[in-house]
Amino acid sequence: MSARLDRMQRTRFGDMVCSIARTLDVIGEPWSPLILRDVYVGIGRFDDLQRDLGISSKVLSERLKWLVDNGVLERREYSRRPLRHEYVLTEKGQELCDLLLVMVRWGDRWTAGEPGPPVLYRHHACGRIAHVELSCSVCGQPMRATDVDVLPGPGAEGGAG
Repeated sequence: MSARLDRMQRTRFGDMVCSIARTLDVIGEPWSPLILRDVYVGIGRFDDLQRDLGISSKVLSERLKWLVDNGVLERREYSRRPLRHEYVLTEKGQELCDLLLVMVRWGDRWTAGEPGPPVLYRHHACGRIAHVELSCSVCGQPMRATDVDVLPGPGAEGGAG
């Protein structure tokens, strides 16, 4: 059975003409968003990430390399003796954290249950505990999936994606 699995190729989502597929190519495996979450809250050293996530060093190394290679994280030296690095979000990675905040909103609403959300978010501008709401970049009105039509864009090649 494992030989059969070895022959199976992973779908190349990054090659699809679809922004969702291309995003999934970068962060679509389950550990990547959790690594981004940890780096976002200030956990950036390998040992601390491994301890917090309970992830194997091999998988963590692979995911960190992937995220660095894709420009989401940057590896920075913090010690020369011994040589040690920490990971920080790039601008691209910070913007992916905006996506994670939308996921948090959904998870808090649909999966938190009676205990409520595991963490709260205080907005810097107003100082209040808040959650992310999607709004139109042009008019500022709330924007949900039911409020938009999907039209072909300049990079479209045909098809739904």
